[in-house]
Amino acid sequence: MRLKDCYNFHDFRRMAKRRLPSPIFNYIDGAADDEVTYRRNTAAFEGCDLVPNVLRGVGDVDMSVTVMGQRLAMPVYCSPTALQRLFHHQGERAVAAAAAKFGTMFGVSSLGTVSLEEARRICDGPQVYQFYFHKDRGLNREMMARAKQAGIEVMMLTVDSITGGNRERDKRTGFAIPFKLNLAGITQFAIKPSWAVNYVRHEPFRLPQLENHVDMGRGAMSISRYFTEMLDPSMSWDDVAEMVQHWGGQFCLKGVISVEDAKRAVEIGCTGIVLSNHGGRQLDGSRTAFDQLDEIVQAVGDRIYVMMDGGVQRGTHVLKALSLGAKAVGLGRYYLFPLAAAGQAGVERALELMRVEIERGMKLMGCSSVDELTKENLRFR
Repeated sequence: MRLKDCYNFHDFRRMAKRRLPSPIFNYIDGAADDEVTYRRNTAAFEGCDLVPNVLRGVGDVDMSVTVMGQRLAMPVYCSPTALQRLFHHQGERAVAAAAAKFGTMFGVSSLGTVSLEEARRICDGPQVYQFYFHKDRGLNREMMARAKQAGIEVMMLTVDSITGGNRERDKRTGFAIPFKLNLAGITQFAIKPSWAVNYVRHEPFRLPQLENHVDMGRGAMSISRYFTEMLDPSMSWDDVAEMVQHWGGQFCLKGVISVEDAKRAVEIGCTGIVLSNHGGRQLDGSRTAFDQLDEIVQAVGDRIYVMMDGGVQRGTHVLKALSLGAKAVGLGRYYLFPLAAAGQAGVERALELMRVEIERGMKLMGCSSVDELTKENLRFR
Protein backbone atom coordinates (compact mmCIF):
# COMPACT_ATOMS: atom_id res chain seq x y z
CA MET A 1 0.00 0.00 0.00
CA ARG A 2 1.37 3.38 -1.06
CA LEU A 3 0.66 6.86 0.20
CA LYS A 4 -0.88 7.91 -3.11
CA ASP A 5 -3.43 5.13 -2.66
CA CYS A 6 -4.71 6.70 0.56
CA TYR A 7 -7.87 8.74 0.08
CA ASN A 8 -9.42 8.85 3.54
CA PHE A 9 -8.97 8.19 7.25
CA HIS A 10 -9.52 4.46 6.90
CA ASP A 11 -6.84 4.12 4.22
CA PHE A 12 -4.30 5.89 6.45
CA ARG A 13 -5.29 3.71 9.38
CA ARG A 14 -4.74 0.53 7.36
CA MET A 15 -1.36 1.76 6.14
CA ALA A 16 -0.29 2.64 9.68
CA LYS A 17 -1.42 -0.76 10.94
CA ARG A 18 0.80 -2.47 8.37
CA ARG A 19 3.82 -0.40 9.36
CA LEU A 20 3.60 -0.21 13.15
CA PRO A 21 4.21 -2.94 15.72
CA SER A 22 0.77 -3.70 17.14
CA PRO A 23 1.46 -2.33 20.67
CA ILE A 24 2.14 1.11 19.16
CA PHE A 25 -0.71 0.91 16.65
CA ASN A 26 -3.11 -0.03 19.44
CA TYR A 27 -1.81 2.81 21.60
CA ILE A 28 -3.01 5.23 18.89
CA ASP A 29 -6.13 3.29 17.98
CA GLY A 30 -7.27 2.27 21.45
CA ALA A 31 -9.47 3.95 24.01
CA ALA A 32 -10.81 3.38 27.52
CA ASP A 33 -12.79 0.41 28.84
CA ASP A 34 -15.18 -0.92 26.17
CA GLU A 35 -14.32 1.95 23.78
CA VAL A 36 -17.98 2.97 23.53
CA THR A 37 -17.26 6.70 23.55
CA TYR A 38 -14.53 6.24 20.94
CA ARG A 39 -17.05 4.71 18.52
CA ARG A 40 -19.80 7.18 19.33
CA ASN A 41 -17.54 10.17 18.63
CA THR A 42 -17.74 9.46 14.90
CA ALA A 43 -21.22 7.92 14.94
CA ALA A 44 -22.61 11.16 16.41
CA PHE A 45 -22.06 12.91 13.08
CA GLU A 46 -24.11 10.26 11.28
CA GLY A 47 -27.27 11.29 13.12
CA CYS A 48 -27.07 14.75 11.55
CA ASP A 49 -27.93 15.54 7.93
CA LEU A 50 -26.68 18.44 5.84
CA VAL A 51 -29.33 20.50 4.01
CA PRO A 52 -27.63 22.21 1.05
CA ASN A 53 -28.79 25.31 -0.74
CA VAL A 54 -28.34 25.51 -4.52
CA LEU A 55 -27.97 28.28 -7.09
CA ARG A 56 -26.06 30.51 -4.66
CA GLY A 57 -23.39 31.58 -7.12
CA VAL A 58 -20.49 30.09 -5.16
CA GLY A 59 -17.17 30.79 -6.89
CA ASP A 60 -14.21 31.21 -4.62
CA VAL A 61 -14.46 29.73 -1.14
CA ASP A 62 -12.93 31.37 1.93
CA MET A 63 -12.51 28.71 4.62
CA SER A 64 -10.34 30.81 6.93
CA VAL A 65 -11.28 31.37 10.57
CA THR A 66 -9.86 33.28 13.53
CA VAL A 67 -9.72 31.67 16.96
CA MET A 68 -8.15 33.13 20.08
CA GLY A 69 -6.34 35.73 18.00
CA GLN A 70 -4.93 33.12 15.62
CA ARG A 71 -5.83 33.19 11.93
CA LEU A 72 -6.18 29.73 10.40
CA ALA A 73 -6.32 29.27 6.64
CA MET A 74 -8.67 26.32 7.16
CA PRO A 75 -11.09 25.60 10.03
CA VAL A 76 -9.26 22.53 11.34
CA TYR A 77 -6.09 22.26 13.41
CA CYS A 78 -3.76 19.50 14.59
CA SER A 79 -4.59 18.86 18.23
CA PRO A 80 -1.61 18.37 20.55
CA THR A 81 -0.91 14.68 21.14
CA ALA A 82 1.76 12.85 23.10
CA LEU A 83 4.73 10.66 22.14
CA GLN A 84 4.66 11.33 18.40
CA ARG A 85 8.20 10.12 17.70
CA LEU A 86 7.08 6.64 18.69
CA PHE A 87 4.83 6.64 15.65
CA HIS A 88 7.40 8.01 13.20
CA HIS A 89 10.93 9.25 13.76
CA GLN A 90 10.00 12.74 12.46
CA GLY A 91 7.33 13.13 15.14
CA GLU A 92 6.23 16.67 15.93
CA ARG A 93 8.69 18.04 13.38
CA ALA A 94 6.56 16.55 10.61
CA VAL A 95 3.32 17.89 12.07
CA ALA A 96 4.77 21.38 12.64
CA ALA A 97 6.04 21.58 9.06
CA ALA A 98 2.76 20.30 7.61
CA ALA A 99 0.68 22.72 9.70
CA ALA A 100 2.90 25.60 8.55
CA LYS A 101 2.45 24.59 4.91
CA PHE A 102 -1.34 24.62 5.24
CA GLY A 103 -1.49 27.75 7.39
CA THR A 104 -3.21 26.11 10.30
CA MET A 105 -2.61 25.66 14.02
CA PHE A 106 -0.95 22.78 15.77
CA GLY A 107 -0.07 22.03 19.35
CA VAL A 108 2.90 20.70 21.28
CA SER A 109 2.12 18.50 24.26
CA SER A 110 3.79 18.41 27.66
CA LEU A 111 4.48 14.81 26.65
CA GLY A 112 5.79 15.90 23.26
CA THR A 113 9.01 14.39 21.92
CA VAL A 114 10.28 17.62 20.34
CA SER A 115 10.92 20.78 22.33
CA LEU A 116 8.65 23.81 22.22
CA GLU A 117 11.55 25.87 20.98
CA GLU A 118 12.37 23.59 18.06
CA ALA A 119 8.74 23.30 17.02
CA ARG A 120 8.50 27.10 17.08
CA ARG A 121 11.51 27.38 14.77
CA ILE A 122 9.88 24.98 12.31
CA CYS A 123 6.49 26.70 12.37
CA ASP A 124 6.12 30.37 13.26
CA GLY A 125 2.38 30.27 12.62
CA PRO A 126 -0.47 29.58 15.07
CA GLN A 127 0.70 27.26 17.84
CA VAL A 128 -0.61 26.19 21.23
CA TYR A 129 1.12 24.56 24.16
CA GLN A 130 -0.90 21.84 25.86
CA PHE A 131 0.02 21.11 29.43
CA TYR A 132 -1.21 19.30 32.53
CA PHE A 133 -1.70 20.63 36.03
CA HIS A 134 1.03 19.37 38.36
CA LYS A 135 1.10 19.07 42.12
CA ASP A 136 4.25 21.19 41.97
CA ARG A 137 2.87 24.69 41.38
CA GLY A 138 6.37 25.95 40.69
CA LEU A 139 6.62 23.48 37.81
CA ASN A 140 3.35 24.81 36.38
CA ARG A 141 4.68 28.38 36.48
CA GLU A 142 8.00 27.27 35.00
CA MET A 143 6.27 25.56 32.07
CA MET A 144 4.18 28.65 31.33
CA ALA A 145 7.25 30.88 31.50
CA ARG A 146 9.09 28.62 29.08
CA ALA A 147 6.16 28.69 26.66
CA LYS A 148 5.99 32.47 26.76
CA GLN A 149 9.72 32.75 26.14
CA ALA A 150 9.37 30.42 23.14
CA GLY A 151 6.77 32.73 21.62
CA ILE A 152 3.66 30.67 22.30
CA GLU A 153 0.53 32.84 22.35
CA VAL A 154 -2.10 30.28 23.40
CA MET A 155 -1.97 28.05 26.47
CA MET A 156 -4.17 24.96 26.43
CA LEU A 157 -4.74 23.26 29.78
CA THR A 158 -6.08 19.70 29.57
CA VAL A 159 -8.63 19.26 32.35
CA ASP A 160 -10.00 15.75 31.73
CA SER A 161 -6.82 13.83 32.57
CA ILE A 162 -6.22 14.17 36.29
CA THR A 163 -5.66 10.42 36.15
CA GLY A 164 -5.07 8.05 33.25
CA GLY A 165 -7.94 6.21 31.56
CA ASN A 166 -8.30 2.42 31.65
CA ARG A 167 -6.76 1.52 28.29
CA GLU A 168 -7.01 -2.23 28.21
CA ARG A 169 -5.38 -2.68 24.80
CA ASP A 170 -2.14 -1.31 26.30
CA LYS A 171 -2.44 -3.69 29.25
CA ARG A 172 -2.77 -6.68 26.96
CA THR A 173 0.48 -5.88 25.12
CA GLY A 174 2.35 -4.47 28.10
CA PHE A 175 2.77 -1.15 26.30
CA ALA A 176 4.37 1.46 28.54
CA ILE A 177 6.99 4.20 28.44
CA PRO A 178 9.69 3.09 29.13
CA PHE A 179 8.87 -0.13 27.26
CA LYS A 180 7.87 -3.04 29.49
CA LEU A 181 6.44 -5.33 26.87
CA ASN A 182 5.16 -8.83 27.51
CA LEU A 183 6.09 -11.72 25.23
CA ALA A 184 3.21 -11.05 22.85
CA GLY A 185 4.23 -7.41 22.55
CA ILE A 186 7.89 -8.24 21.96
CA THR A 187 6.89 -10.67 19.20
CA GLN A 188 4.94 -7.94 17.41
CA PHE A 189 8.02 -5.70 17.39
CA ALA A 190 10.07 -8.56 15.98
CA ILE A 191 7.80 -9.01 12.97
CA LYS A 192 7.88 -5.27 12.12
CA PRO A 193 11.67 -4.72 12.01
CA SER A 194 11.53 -1.59 9.82
CA TRP A 195 10.01 0.38 12.71
CA ALA A 196 12.76 -0.80 15.07
CA VAL A 197 15.49 0.09 12.56
CA ASN A 198 14.15 3.64 12.22
CA TYR A 199 13.76 3.96 15.97
CA VAL A 200 17.36 3.01 16.80
CA ARG A 201 18.95 4.86 13.86
CA HIS A 202 17.67 8.24 14.99
CA GLU A 203 18.19 10.32 18.10
CA PRO A 204 17.25 8.84 21.48
CA PHE A 205 13.65 9.12 22.62
CA ARG A 206 13.14 12.24 24.78
CA LEU A 207 10.41 14.22 26.48
CA PRO A 208 12.04 17.68 26.27
CA GLN A 209 9.28 19.53 28.14
CA LEU A 210 9.65 17.22 31.14
CA GLU A 211 13.21 15.91 31.04
CA ASN A 212 14.30 18.13 33.92
CA HIS A 213 11.46 16.76 36.03
CA VAL A 214 10.82 13.17 34.88
CA ASP A 215 13.76 10.77 34.52
CA MET A 216 12.76 8.50 31.65
CA GLY A 217 16.24 7.33 30.74
CA ARG A 218 16.74 5.08 33.74
CA GLY A 219 13.10 4.15 34.04
CA ALA A 220 12.69 6.11 37.24
CA MET A 221 9.31 7.35 36.09
CA SER A 222 6.86 5.82 33.64
CA ILE A 223 4.13 7.67 31.79
CA SER A 224 1.49 5.95 33.93
CA ARG A 225 3.30 6.96 37.11
CA TYR A 226 3.61 10.50 35.75
CA PHE A 227 -0.19 10.71 35.63
CA THR A 228 -0.74 9.11 39.03
CA GLU A 229 2.12 10.73 40.97
CA MET A 230 2.87 14.14 39.42
CA LEU A 231 -0.54 15.38 38.28
CA ASP A 232 -2.86 16.93 40.84
CA PRO A 233 -6.34 15.36 41.01
CA SER A 234 -7.41 18.10 43.43
CA MET A 235 -7.11 20.76 40.71
CA SER A 236 -9.93 23.27 41.21
CA TRP A 237 -11.46 26.23 39.41
CA ASP A 238 -9.58 28.54 41.78
CA ASP A 239 -6.28 26.93 40.73
CA VAL A 240 -7.08 27.42 37.05
CA ALA A 241 -8.25 30.99 37.60
CA GLU A 242 -4.87 31.76 39.14
CA MET A 243 -3.11 30.28 36.11
CA VAL A 244 -5.27 32.29 33.72
CA GLN A 245 -4.31 35.48 35.51
CA HIS A 246 -0.64 34.50 35.66
CA TRP A 247 -0.53 33.77 31.91
CA GLY A 248 -2.26 37.02 31.01
CA GLY A 249 -3.17 36.04 27.46
CA GLN A 250 -5.13 33.57 25.38
CA PHE A 251 -5.98 30.63 27.66
CA CYS A 252 -7.97 27.60 26.59
CA LEU A 253 -9.42 24.65 28.54
CA LYS A 254 -9.42 21.32 26.70
CA GLY A 255 -11.78 18.63 27.94
CA VAL A 256 -14.93 20.61 28.73
CA ILE A 257 -18.19 18.75 28.14
CA SER A 258 -20.85 20.26 30.41
CA VAL A 259 -22.61 23.60 30.02
CA GLU A 260 -21.90 24.38 33.67
CA ASP A 261 -18.14 24.00 33.10
CA ALA A 262 -18.30 26.09 29.94
CA LYS A 263 -19.91 28.91 31.91
CA ARG A 264 -17.29 28.64 34.65
CA ALA A 265 -14.54 28.87 32.03
CA VAL A 266 -16.00 32.19 30.89
CA GLU A 267 -16.28 33.44 34.47
CA ILE A 268 -12.60 32.86 35.28
CA GLY A 269 -11.40 34.64 32.13
CA CYS A 270 -10.64 31.81 29.70
CA THR A 271 -10.77 32.89 26.07
CA GLY A 272 -11.40 29.44 24.58
CA ILE A 273 -12.69 25.95 25.34
CA VAL A 274 -12.31 22.70 23.45
CA LEU A 275 -15.24 20.34 23.86
CA SER A 276 -13.50 16.99 24.08
CA ASN A 277 -13.61 13.58 25.72
CA HIS A 278 -9.94 12.92 24.90
CA GLY A 279 -10.83 10.74 21.93
CA GLY A 280 -12.67 8.32 24.21
CA ARG A 281 -9.44 7.56 26.04
CA GLN A 282 -10.48 8.74 29.51
CA LEU A 283 -14.07 8.26 30.74
CA ASP A 284 -15.84 5.65 28.66
CA GLY A 285 -19.55 6.32 28.30
CA SER A 286 -19.09 10.09 28.40
CA ARG A 287 -21.04 12.36 26.08
CA THR A 288 -19.59 13.19 22.68
CA ALA A 289 -18.38 16.70 21.93
CA PHE A 290 -20.57 17.00 18.84
CA ASP A 291 -23.70 16.03 20.80
CA GLN A 292 -22.92 18.73 23.37
CA LEU A 293 -21.88 21.41 20.90
CA ASP A 294 -25.19 23.14 20.21
CA GLU A 295 -26.15 23.39 23.89
CA ILE A 296 -22.82 24.91 24.86
CA VAL A 297 -22.69 27.33 21.91
CA GLN A 298 -26.17 28.52 22.86
CA ALA A 299 -25.00 29.11 26.43
CA VAL A 300 -21.59 30.76 25.94
CA GLY A 301 -20.80 30.99 22.23
CA ASP A 302 -21.05 34.77 22.19
CA ARG A 303 -18.52 35.13 25.05
CA ILE A 304 -15.81 32.56 24.36
CA TYR A 305 -14.29 30.70 21.42
CA VAL A 306 -15.88 27.24 21.31
CA MET A 307 -13.95 24.49 19.54
CA MET A 308 -14.37 20.73 19.52
CA ASP A 309 -12.54 17.52 18.70
CA GLY A 310 -13.26 13.81 18.68
CA GLY A 311 -14.13 11.39 15.90
CA VAL A 312 -13.61 13.84 13.02
CA GLN A 313 -12.80 11.86 9.88
CA ARG A 314 -14.38 13.84 7.03
CA GLY A 315 -14.78 17.35 5.74
CA THR A 316 -18.54 16.96 6.14
CA HIS A 317 -18.01 16.30 9.85
CA VAL A 318 -16.23 19.65 10.05
CA LEU A 319 -19.07 21.41 8.18
CA LYS A 320 -21.61 20.01 10.64
CA ALA A 321 -19.59 21.22 13.63
CA LEU A 322 -19.11 24.66 12.11
CA SER A 323 -22.83 24.86 11.34
CA LEU A 324 -23.57 24.31 15.04
CA GLY A 325 -21.26 27.16 15.99
CA ALA A 326 -17.82 25.65 16.52
CA LYS A 327 -15.12 28.16 15.58
CA ALA A 328 -12.62 25.45 14.61
CA VAL A 329 -12.31 21.69 14.80
CA GLY A 330 -9.41 19.67 16.18
CA LEU A 331 -7.94 16.60 14.47
CA GLY A 332 -6.17 13.83 16.37
CA ARG A 333 -6.04 10.30 15.01
CA TYR A 334 -6.89 11.83 11.62
CA TYR A 335 -3.28 13.06 11.32
CA LEU A 336 -1.58 10.53 13.62
CA PHE A 337 -2.24 7.56 11.36
CA PRO A 338 -0.82 9.39 8.31
CA LEU A 339 2.16 10.44 10.43
CA ALA A 340 2.78 6.82 11.38
CA ALA A 341 2.31 5.68 7.80
CA ALA A 342 4.56 8.18 6.02
CA GLY A 343 5.86 10.98 8.24
CA GLN A 344 5.52 14.56 7.02
CA ALA A 345 4.35 13.48 3.56
CA GLY A 346 1.52 11.54 5.19
CA VAL A 347 0.37 14.45 7.35
CA GLU A 348 0.48 16.79 4.34
CA ARG A 349 -1.59 14.42 2.23
CA ALA A 350 -4.16 14.05 5.01
CA LEU A 351 -4.47 17.82 5.46
CA GLU A 352 -4.73 18.34 1.70
CA LEU A 353 -7.53 15.77 1.46
CA MET A 354 -9.33 17.48 4.35
CA ARG A 355 -8.87 20.90 2.73
CA VAL A 356 -10.30 19.66 -0.55
CA GLU A 357 -13.23 17.96 1.20
CA ILE A 358 -14.13 21.11 3.14
CA GLU A 359 -13.88 23.30 0.04
CA ARG A 360 -15.96 20.90 -2.04
CA GLY A 361 -18.51 20.53 0.74
CA MET A 362 -18.90 24.29 1.16
CA LYS A 363 -19.50 24.70 -2.57
CA LEU A 364 -22.12 21.94 -2.53
CA MET A 365 -23.74 23.55 0.52
CA GLY A 366 -23.94 26.89 -1.30
CA CYS A 367 -21.59 28.65 1.13
CA SER A 368 -18.66 30.82 0.08
CA SER A 369 -17.44 31.52 3.64
CA VAL A 370 -17.52 29.70 6.98
CA ASP A 371 -19.82 32.26 8.60
CA GLU A 372 -22.54 31.31 6.10
CA LEU A 373 -22.82 27.86 7.71
CA THR A 374 -25.68 27.88 10.24
CA LYS A 375 -28.06 25.53 12.03
CA GLU A 376 -30.50 26.07 9.16
CA ASN A 377 -28.19 23.83 7.12
CA LEU A 378 -28.76 20.87 9.49
CA ARG A 379 -31.49 18.42 10.41
CA PHE A 380 -31.15 15.75 13.09
CA ARG A 381 -32.64 12.29 12.70
